[in-house]
Amino acid sequence: MADIKNEISKRKTFAIISHPDAGKTTLTEKFLLYGGAIQTAGAVKSNKIKKSATSDFMEIERQRGISVATSVMTFEFKGMLINLLDTPGHKDFAEDTYRTLTAVDSVILVIDCVKGVEEQTEKLMEVCRMRDTPVIVFVNKLDRDGKDPFDLMDEIEAKLDIRLHPLSWPINRGPFFKGVYNIFDRNLNLFRASSQKVEEEYVSISNLDNEELDRQIGRDADQLRTDIELIEGVYGDFDTSTYLSGKIAPVFFGSAINNFGVRELLETFIRIAPNPRPRYTDTRLVEPEEKKFSGFIFKIHANIDPNHRNRIAFLRICSGVFERNKFYKHVRLDKEMRFSSPATFMASEKNIIDEAYPGDVIGLYDTGNFKIGDTLTEGEKMTYKGIPSFSPEIFRELINKDPMKTKQLEKGIMQLTEEGVAQVFTILHGSTKIIGTVGDLQFDVIQYRLKNEYGASAEFRPINYYKACWITAEDPTEMNNFIRTKANYMAYDRENNPVFLASSEWILKLTQQDYPAIQFHFSSEFKTD
Repeated sequence: MADIKNEISKRKTFAIISHPDAGKTTLTEKFLLYGGAIQTAGAVKSNKIKKSATSDFMEIERQRGISVATSVMTFEFKGMLINLLDTPGHKDFAEDTYRTLTAVDSVILVIDCVKGVEEQTEKLMEVCRMRDTPVIVFVNKLDRDGKDPFDLMDEIEAKLDIRLHPLSWPINRGPFFKGVYNIFDRNLNLFRASSQKVEEEYVSISNLDNEELDRQIGRDADQLRTDIELIEGVYGDFDTSTYLSGKIAPVFFGSAINNFGVRELLETFIRIAPNPRPRYTDTRLVEPEEKKFSGFIFKIHANIDPNHRNRIAFLRICSGVFERNKFYKHVRLDKEMRFSSPATFMASEKNIIDEAYPGDVIGLYDTGNFKIGDTLTEGEKMTYKGIPSFSPEIFRELINKDPMKTKQLEKGIMQLTEEGVAQVFTILHGSTKIIGTVGDLQFDVIQYRLKNEYGASAEFRPINYYKACWITAEDPTEMNNFIRTKANYMAYDRENNPVFLASSEWILKLTQQDYPAIQFHFSSEFKTD
């Protein structure tokens, strides 16, 4: 077995996040190209409808041309083992992205230089700030006419509430885009439009007064000198520790589709991004170097291979060494389990592994034992924190269209909600099931998967609820009184926790005023509030 400290020092685990169409999947592809995980750029196409990406393997993703589930890809680059989690950009699947952010140590945020900061980007950044996750910003599509780089940086700082520090700088943009100057490494990277190659043309210019700069980029040389002088005056020297604490975000510029500016980003990333970090459980802080294994499930995916009915639980390893066929404690179920086929992934392609180290994300075949947030250990009773479900925003009643397939429908809904695709609430009086999601598109995904994976036909009837609130109370009598009085608005989640379904914002506020002994929670993580 390898030395654990050495293995941890080789690992970087991060997510790429962005608003839809900012170029996230294209950037993912170029990283894989540099890592030798794919051979040509055509292997992962920008995830549009006609050509699917390596990271888009569900049939509905291919049909819609969007990523609806997080994919895990592992590759090597310059002696580092990189675990890359490609997340859904679409806002309707934001909750999957939020949970993925609990499993990574840092983030690369992609911003379209034409559109600037968009709403979904702001929400994702809020989640990063909650955890002080280090963020690197990649401003994409410099080959298009976009916003002035200084104006764009002001917009990013204002809307995302984070200080920036440019580590590369564009030379012109749109049809006049000539390349980027790498401030971090003091060299000039000249733009040659090519999506296939990974070779780029570098000119080492450590002193911007060098006449070679004028020969290379002509009249843009003076503007670059002025820009860099201003940047260095305003931002000063880059301090890696402020980036690692989540206080400053380094910024890189480029064009992922043309494979430009990506290498500087990747090479700087492996030098400054954090290795696997310590994590909190409900009892203590766990250090990655600890000898005993521990980890948590942050994602469950059913039927990852349509030819084999299976579920895969994605495990983030937090400490120690995970070994194949060794028994580990499933803390919630209080039972010992072992795994004969743990796997690493290149999207839907998987490789069986014998051992894995902190920072690694592996897939465990699951027969229904896991749910999101479960912790595995070598015996210690503890649970990793920070993997919540949020209060849904859209509610619909589940209607069974084929009574002969009731069992299949029940099984499908339970498995899909275990995956975190949606939340299910059962009305207190009766067996009516309410499905709650954060976006409309999830209902299409649920309907499609119920039909194609479980043979069950269902439709969804709109129902007028504003918020689902988990409720707790210190006094059991107050709790019972509330549930009895509000019986028409009460339901239970899949873990049998009582949930109050408020029909409007006004009703919710009124109820909170009328029942001060009841605590209303908008996240399932109320147990650790």
